[in-house]
Amino acid sequence: MKLHQIFLGLGSNLGNREENLSTAQRLIVEKVGKICSKSSIYETAAWGITEQNAFLNQVLEVETCFSPSAALHLVLRIEKDMGRIREIKWGERSIDIDVLYYENEVISTENLAIPHPFIQERKFVLVPLCEIAPAFIHPKLNQTNLELLEKCQDLGEITIFSSC
Repeated sequence: MKLHQIFLGLGSNLGNREENLSTAQRLIVEKVGKICSKSSIYETAAWGITEQNAFLNQVLEVETCFSPSAALHLVLRIEKDMGRIREIKWGERSIDIDVLYYENEVISTENLAIPHPFIQERKFVLVPLCEIAPAFIHPKLNQTNLELLEKCQDLGEITIFSSC
């Protein structure tokens, strides 16, 4: 069975945010695959709709045996099981899990875009990504995560909430 390297972005701004990230990690190990590395947890202001609680964000590197679409289905199921209700784009959420990268694949379907289309625009994704995979090359933009972070226009403040 071939294992695939994927990067997942986690975010939470409702309830016990730290506990939500921890629960998501446990469910990812149970349902998706082994966590190989994880970033520190960062606190950031909300992105998109800014009048809401600050987020805790983290990036995980996971080894999975699942296809990209199956991995997406599994993380969406974890979100749903944890009470995520998708009502408002960029709204408050107990948990958000995004598939950022699936190896060096480029996939664009109605339901799945890999790499995640906003990686290069979001410091709250790039900072934790650079902590665990600074040299990973974005397969569409052909730049490392570190190069993307250096060029990122996002002016949002990001602070370490807890180190791993």
